[in-house]
Formats: sequence, C-alpha cells, structure tokens
Amino acid sequence: MSTQLIRPARSLQGSLTVPGDKSISHRYAMLAGLAEGTSRLSNFSTGADPHSSLACMEALGARVLHNPDGTIEITGVSGSFRQPAALLDCGNSGSTMRMLTGLIASHPHTFTLTGDPSLTLRPMERIRNPLIQMGAKLYLTLREGDQQGHAPITIHGTPLRAIDFTTPIPSAQVKTAVLFAGLQAEGTTSLSESILTRDHTEHALLAFGATLTRTYARVPDQPARLSIPGGQRLHAIDATVPGDISSAAFFLCAALLFPDSNLVLDSLGMNPTRAALLDVIAALGGKIKVLAVEERHGELIGTIQMNSAPANRAPAAATTPFLIDGPLTAQLIDELPVLAAIAPFTANGLILRDAQELRVKESDRIALVAKNLRAMGANFTENPDGLEIPGNQTLHGASIDSGSDHRIAMAFAIAALRATGDSEIHGAEAAAISFPEFFTSLDALAQR
Repeated sequence: MSTQLIRPARSLQGSLTVPGDKSISHRYAMLAGLAEGTSRLSNFSTGADPHSSLACMEALGARVLHNPDGTIEITGVSGSFRQPAALLDCGNSGSTMRMLTGLIASHPHTFTLTGDPSLTLRPMERIRNPLIQMGAKLYLTLREGDQQGHAPITIHGTPLRAIDFTTPIPSAQVKTAVLFAGLQAEGTTSLSESILTRDHTEHALLAFGATLTRTYARVPDQPARLSIPGGQRLHAIDATVPGDISSAAFFLCAALLFPDSNLVLDSLGMNPTRAALLDVIAALGGKIKVLAVEERHGELIGTIQMNSAPANRAPAAATTPFLIDGPLTAQLIDELPVLAAIAPFTANGLILRDAQELRVKESDRIALVAKNLRAMGANFTENPDGLEIPGNQTLHGASIDSGSDHRIAMAFAIAALRATGDSEIHGAEAAAISFPEFFTSLDALAQR
C-alpha cells in the first residue's frame, strides 16, 4: 500500500481535462467487442476498471490495439464470442462483471467470471434474477452465512428469450445486463425503471446501430420503459469518450472549498442523467458557467468554468442542510463520498438518505466516510442509509484509511485540502482504479 501526503491549500486554479468516462468506456469496449468491424475509440478511460473490460473482450476473441496516439482500436467478433482459455478476470470492476454477464449469457460456451477479493464480496443476485427469467444458466457462489450470491459466476451459454422486467432497485448495471441480453434474445425485451438511472447504455446501443425504443414517464410514479428487439447485429463506430464527470466531481468539490478558486474543465461529459452533480455544486455555493457544449453519439460534451461563491457561503436562501435523498441519491451514487467528505466545510452541511447501496460498493462507503470524518475531528451522525453532517466545521489533518477504495482515497484527499495540518492517505494507489493521474492533477491545480 502506498501513502500520499496531502498538504492544506489556499485555492484551486487552472484547467483540466479529466480521463474518459468510465461508464461509457465500459459500454463502448463491450459493444465494440461484440460488433462486426473495427471501432476506434479516443479518450478511452485510463482507469483500471475499463481496461478489465478490454482484457475480457480480448479473452473472448476480440482484437484490441493500443495506438501510440492513445486511441484504442477494437476489432469485434461479429456477434460470436469464443470459448475463453481461462477465467474472465474482472479485476475490481463490478461494472465489468455485471454487464458482461448479460452480454455473454446467450453464447454457446462455458464462462467463469471472477475478480479481486473485494469484487467477490459484492452482491450479484440482482443480475442473476432477470437473466434466469430469460433462460440463462447462471450459477453464483454462496458463502457461509450469506444468502446473497457472489462471484465467481459460472455461465453455461444457452439461447435466451425476451422478458418484461421491472428493476427492483435503481441500477444502471442491472439495466445494462438485461438490455445486453435482450439484444441477443428471441423476441422483444422490455424493461421499466421507476427511478431513471444513467442512460449511457441506451446511447451506446443506438450508436452501434441497435434498434431501441424509449418511452419516458409523462406523470409522476409512472415508470420509464425501454424495449429492445433481439437478434440484432452491431456495427463498429469511431467515437470520442467524454470526460468523466464522476472524476471531475473531486475537482469541482475542491474548487468549492476556496472563495477565489477558478477551475476550467474541458471536454466534460454533461449527460443529463449525470449532470445533477452540477445542480448540487451550485446549491452548495458554486458558480458554474457552461462555455461550450456539443453532442456526439447522443452524449453531451462541454467545457465549464467553476468558481466558488464569496467566502464559500451557500446562497442566502439556504438555511438548512442540503438534502440528498430518493432519485437524487441514485443519480449521484458515485459522487456521494466526496460530497460527504467536504460537507463539514460547507455553510449549512449535508443530509444524505436512501444511500444503502453505498454499503455494498467496493467498500462500505458510508462506514469509511464516517471513520475518516471522525479521524479529522468532524461532528456528524451515521445512519443505516446515510449521514447527517453539519456545516461550518474546522477539521484537522489525519491519517486516512482508504479501505483500498478509489473514491474514498480521492474524496479525503479533497477534504484534506481544507484541513489544518497535513493528512496522509493510506492505500492511495487505489485511485488508479478510475483516475491514475488524480494526485498529479491535484498537485498541479492546488495553490499553496
């Protein structure tokens, strides 16, 4: 484990292009691997997780070429994955494991998906249920005293049939697994979700030439509905992956901490199902200006400028802690750790609810946020589904336990910028899972 020293800062200044969006990189890699022809992808994520997806595509017969200019070329299998010679190693990536399971379940081979120790602890029953309904032969590993199935996952490929499925929990990964399976099933698969999750899968499928119907709810409490006919073939694309807004979140939160910050983020993904973060940053006192925006393959890409409100005060109308709950919690699931980590420094604090999903991520993120806030001297309340964190606090530097979780390591590196005294982030190497350049970029922008 590596340790990163973080010294307090006085401002955040400069411009940054964050790595390609992890979620989109995963999807492009998998669909390019299945498609016919050679896809050329620019600004593919540098994080370890999407490269686990690339490695799995190679194991399944796709050809992956890393060009000197940083682009990646993927020659797909034209709809027919081969029998892999070994286990499919998903590394630390739950996205790879859950989405890939849906993609390969109909192919006539035997597959075993595994990953690192933390991934094998994460729940996989949520994808097993709909895929079994489609006829998949899918077997999870049961651990003593735990009724939830886990990896390794064994799949005996078999033809699938379409289903009409309603997602029991808001999960873009479950939605994707069902749509990927439905793409290759007999009949038309329909999926409904009462809380809209990120729609990168829908955009990616359309970009690769799939037919997909989307019907959005016109009245409250009515679910959105997706339908995808089976038996479709995909075709290669040339695409640029937008910058990852979840990676940008750390720097937006850092800029929020200092009244004279000035941050410009270029080529940033601004998908409406992800851009709720910008609304929250503004509500907490950030001043965001959109300098440019364009659409590529259904995804919005833009340049934004971020400044903090004078004296880092929230808008005058805000007198109570900012509440994140319900659908907003689902939309911000990846950004919640850093928002919680900086909450003590905001004017009115933060209440986070309906975030039980954080307890089954790469770590129990609620528990780790609580542990590290406590180490920095914060006052807060931990609840089963979230946290209540008052604002206007002064924290001190501390020894931070990342729990080998990339988002915890980066979140508390940001909080440490406003602490009094130095902090040490233990397990800092975990940042490479999604953002290998994080600490270098942070050091370049932090003014001391």
